[in-house]
Amino acid sequence: MKGKVALHNLGCKVNAYETEAMQQMLEAAGYEIVPFEPGADIYVINTCTVTNIADRKSRQMLHKAKKMNPDAIVVAAGCYVQADTKKAEADASIDIIIGNNKKQELISILENYRSGQQKTTECVDINHTKEYEKLEIDRTEEHTRAYLKVQDGCNQFCTYCMIPYARGRIRSKKTEDVVGEVKRLAASGCQEVVLTGIHLSSYGKERPEEQENLLTLIQAVHEVDGIERIRLGSLEPGIITKEFAKAISSLPKVCPHFHLSLQSGCTATLKRMNRRYTAQEYREKCEILRKYYPAPALTTDVITGFPGETEEEFEESRSFVDSIHFYETHIFPYSKREGTKAAVMPDQLPEQIKKERSRVLIALGQERQREYMEQFLGKKKEVLFEEQQKIQGQTYWTGHTMEYLKVAVISEENLENKRVMVQLQNIIGQDLILAE
Repeated sequence: MKGKVALHNLGCKVNAYETEAMQQMLEAAGYEIVPFEPGADIYVINTCTVTNIADRKSRQMLHKAKKMNPDAIVVAAGCYVQADTKKAEADASIDIIIGNNKKQELISILENYRSGQQKTTECVDINHTKEYEKLEIDRTEEHTRAYLKVQDGCNQFCTYCMIPYARGRIRSKKTEDVVGEVKRLAASGCQEVVLTGIHLSSYGKERPEEQENLLTLIQAVHEVDGIERIRLGSLEPGIITKEFAKAISSLPKVCPHFHLSLQSGCTATLKRMNRRYTAQEYREKCEILRKYYPAPALTTDVITGFPGETEEEFEESRSFVDSIHFYETHIFPYSKREGTKAAVMPDQLPEQIKKERSRVLIALGQERQREYMEQFLGKKKEVLFEEQQKIQGQTYWTGHTMEYLKVAVISEENLENKRVMVQLQNIIGQDLILAE
C-alpha cells in the first residue's frame, strides 16, 4: 500500500462526484481509503467557495486535517483554492493546492510532491481554459443512484455568484464518454443516474458544430440497458420549451422531477441579480412542464433579502412562490460574497430582516410540500428502494418514487436496489410517506 488517504467533500453534487472520482483514482493507484479521522497519511479536501461561510468551512477542514496528523500531506482541491490561490499558498496547513481542471492529475501531483516535499500549486487560468476535465466513476457508494457530472463552468455571471470565477467558462463532456460511463455504472448495478453540472442547461453549447445538447444527451443515456431512471440536476428556466418538454415526456425513464432555479419571484429583483428572465416567463415554463406531465415535482431555490429588496418586492416574491405550488423550495437568506457585484450594491439588508423573510417562505414551502404529497395518497407508485432506516423505533426500507417522494415500507425481504409498486398510505413528519 502506498499510504492511507482520507477524503472530505464540501459543497455541491458536482464536487461530490469529483471527490468520488478522485477516491477511485487513488484506489486504482494502490492507496488505501480510510475515514476522515486521525491516522491518515494523506488528507484530500475538495473545497467550496459559493459563500463566505463555505470558504470558512473549507479552511476549518484543512486546519482540522493538519491537526489530526501534523506529518500528513494535506491536499486542498477545488473552488476555494481556485478562487483565492494566494490565500491558500499562505496557509501553512496546506501542502498541495490543486485547482479545478487539475484534479485528474492528483496521482502524479502527489507522487511528485512525495519525492520533493516542496509546497506545490497546480492551478490553471480557469477563465481561459476550454478543456473538459477527464474524471470518471465506474461505481457509486450509494449503489442505487449515481450523480454524474457532465458539464462544468458557467457564463451567466449572476451578480451574487462567485462560481464563474472558480469554475470558468462552459465546457461539456462528450456524449460518447458520458454513455460509456453510464454503461459501466449500469454494469455495477446502478439503476438511476442524475445528470449534473455547474450550469447543466448549457450542455454542449460550446460545441455547436457537434449538435450535442442536453436533449440529445438525455436521449443517448435513455438507450442504455440497465438504467431505469434518469433524473436531471438544476435547470435554468430558459431550457424549458414546448419542444424540449414534449421530447423528454416521451422518454419513460426521465423522472418527472424538475429543479428550476428561481431565486426571486419579483422581476425587479431578478434584474438586479442578472437572472435573464422575468417572473412571468418563469411561470410559463412551469405551465409547459405541467402540460406534458400530469403532476411533475417542481422544486426551486429562493434568496431572501437580496440587496435593495423592499417589503413590496418581497411580498411580490412570496405571492409568486405561493402561486406556483412547488413540491420543495430551498430558501437561503442572501449571503454577501466578497468579489461579486452584489456585495457592493447599495441597500444591503440587516440579517434580522433576511432571516424573518426566510422564515415566512420556509413555512409556506412546508405547506406546499404537504399539499403536493397529499395528492398521491391512496395511489400506487413505483419506488426504487435504497436502504433500511429506523424511524420512531421501527425498521423500514426507504426509497424514492420517480417524483423523488421519499417512501418507507416494512418488509422482511431485502429491498435494496429493487423497484417495487407500493400503495402510498399516509404522511409522517415533514417529508416521508408510509406505504404498503
